Amino acid sequence: MHEWKAELVREFVAQNNTVQIKHVIQTLSQEFALSQHPHSRKGGLIGLAACSIALGKDSGLYLKELIEPVLTCFNDADSRLRYYACEALYNIVKVARGAVLPHFNVLFDGLSKLAADPDPNVKSGSELLDRLLKDIVTESNKFDLVSFIPLLRERIYSNNQYARQFIISWILVLESVPDINLLDYLPEILDGLFQILGDNGKEIRKMCEVVLGEFLKEIKKNPSSVKFAEMANILVIHCQTTDDLIQLTAMCWMREFIQLAGRVMLPYSSGILTAVLPCLAYDDRKKSIKEVANVCNQSLMKLVTPEDDEPDEPRPGQRQAEPTPDDALPKQEGTASGGPDGSCDSSFSSSISVFTAASTERAPVTLHLDGIVQVLNCHLSDTAIGMMTRIAVLKWLYHLYIKTPRKMFRHTDSLFPILLQTLSDESDEVILKDLEVLAEIASSPAGQTDDPGPLDGPDLRASHSELQVPTPGRAGLLNTSGTKGLECSPSTPTMNSYFYKFMINLLKRFSSERKLLEVRGPFIIRQLCLLLNAENIFHSMADILLREEDLKFASTMVHALNTILLTSTELFQLRNQLKDLKTLESQNLFCCLYRSWCHNPVTTVSLCFLTQNYRHAYDLIQKFGDLEVTVDFLAEVDKLVQLIECPIFTSHPIYSSPVLARVEPTGEYVTLQARSPRITREAAERGAGNRPGPTACLGVVGLRSAPAAAGREEQPLPDQGPLRPAHAPAAEQRLPAALAPAPVRAQP
Repeated sequence: MHEWKAELVREFVAQNNTVQIKHVIQTLSQEFALSQHPHSRKGGLIGLAACSIALGKDSGLYLKELIEPVLTCFNDADSRLRYYACEALYNIVKVARGAVLPHFNVLFDGLSKLAADPDPNVKSGSELLDRLLKDIVTESNKFDLVSFIPLLRERIYSNNQYARQFIISWILVLESVPDINLLDYLPEILDGLFQILGDNGKEIRKMCEVVLGEFLKEIKKNPSSVKFAEMANILVIHCQTTDDLIQLTAMCWMREFIQLAGRVMLPYSSGILTAVLPCLAYDDRKKSIKEVANVCNQSLMKLVTPEDDEPDEPRPGQRQAEPTPDDALPKQEGTASGGPDGSCDSSFSSSISVFTAASTERAPVTLHLDGIVQVLNCHLSDTAIGMMTRIAVLKWLYHLYIKTPRKMFRHTDSLFPILLQTLSDESDEVILKDLEVLAEIASSPAGQTDDPGPLDGPDLRASHSELQVPTPGRAGLLNTSGTKGLECSPSTPTMNSYFYKFMINLLKRFSSERKLLEVRGPFIIRQLCLLLNAENIFHSMADILLREEDLKFASTMVHALNTILLTSTELFQLRNQLKDLKTLESQNLFCCLYRSWCHNPVTTVSLCFLTQNYRHAYDLIQKFGDLEVTVDFLAEVDKLVQLIECPIFTSHPIYSSPVLARVEPTGEYVTLQARSPRITREAAERGAGNRPGPTACLGVVGLRSAPAAAGREEQPLPDQGPLRPAHAPAAEQRLPAALAPAPVRAQP
């Protein structure tokens, strides 16, 4: 029968009788191929294949009528009929060749279903048809890629491993065809490719690796034609997956994107940092991912330049320049919740395909810090985050304060509390980086303002709870000869308004967390003296401690500062400055220190020793006899004795001081209107003279001096007027009347 039908079709072709040809094909389709009887369906499929062979070149005119009934049989419940359908379609396609390309989508859809067929014979038949169709696509230059991409994007999310293998094989074929530029449509299928890369089958994963590798090679060859911005969020998502292969591959792509696209990737910095920063804390089991993530982090950091900062504010009377496209861009773009700079919750999947390459690449790239600062703040606040990640976050903050200080100071109030909290970190390296950031905040010229200004975005809120600055009424305490405000640097104009805020809150933290002061306090203060001006630090801390209500903490803090001052190699220059007291600045510093050092009697004496004010040191030692003898007091005196024997004092004139060797009750008087609050409190709590003073212990200090050197002059106290802080009511209640003048012999 089939031979008869084929012969009949040949006659109709010779007569050019298209009506009869269509009638024959319709009869085979409706009455046989689509019949309810299995044998009739089998006969119809064979008949349609025979008709196609009989039509020859003219089969392209009737492909729709020939293909549709065969594809319907692909869904038949009988596996034998599905096999016959594959065989029939193979013959139809083999005859038609390139003419089947307009019907490629329906053929591909049918084949993708048969690729996962459970019957091995059907799968074998579909593979033969698949290879034939691939040969036709490879030979032709009329493949309609635009209409095929939506189908490919839909099928690429199949969970069946055979369907995935079928999809990957076709992508490889299309990628190899010179006339087909699949790279233009890579954003449409990249997410699906990374999904397939996580398949359980090793063979499929390997095939997908090859496909992604080929795409990456082509991207490196033709970066100018790549839509980097459209694929940025896709990579961000897969850089955060738990699958090592997906994460490593996505991270490698991200590295190439940052290096090839450059500043085009800046709008996606927050998402990139969300994905990259946690990887920096990986151990050796994920060493490869960690290394690539580190390169991504460094490359992204290099993209931020001083040009990303805001321009200088126009001076009064100066005409403001016309806004440039860069200035106008933030007003036009904004940062929506689905934008490139999203929050640090890593929920970027909903924002894929939101951003187009046109809007990103045509307009000048502007750096928006809202999302970046949020991500950095989130990672720094996370106590479970790794040490290397915390260090990287702090390096980012330092880099942003260096490159874009004006923009960053809008976020300082929100960052300040967490930076202070980070000082309690277990890692010394983290603390060092944290101090570098805080030091930059305290010294940057961009921070020289009482109000850092509004924040960049609506999601950032200032936290002023730890930024309380003393009232301007107490400003005169900082310098006896000037009237600088407390929010300014006491000595050096390079410090900005945040310097004093930093000192205040640092002392608050030491007060609330005594373990931090005990374990890390000296380390923190010594490093700050290296990063900032040591004189500024001691001057400001002394001034703040003068108003401290917690006398026990004030005494402890003064003792810690005094130990650092006398023993730290970082403060060698400051010690020399205090030994000489030749300049007005050094004299001001001594007076400021002296006021606060009075919180601790022993530290006060040691300060006098350091500054060579031996007459006054003797006067103070004489007054120690009126104090209550406690274990803490004796321990401090013992430390003072040991301190005098340390290298700082071994070559000190203290050993040749005639004042400590012998003091006669004649001569001039030196009056210092200040006393230790601790001395006053303890003296008030007991009756004067009821307890013996520590004369035996203190006598050692006076008797160990070398023979008097008559030709050596003692350093006189600076003439700064009364040292009593009468302007501070809280301190007034604690400080006693003026120290009774002690007879001191004037030096010749």
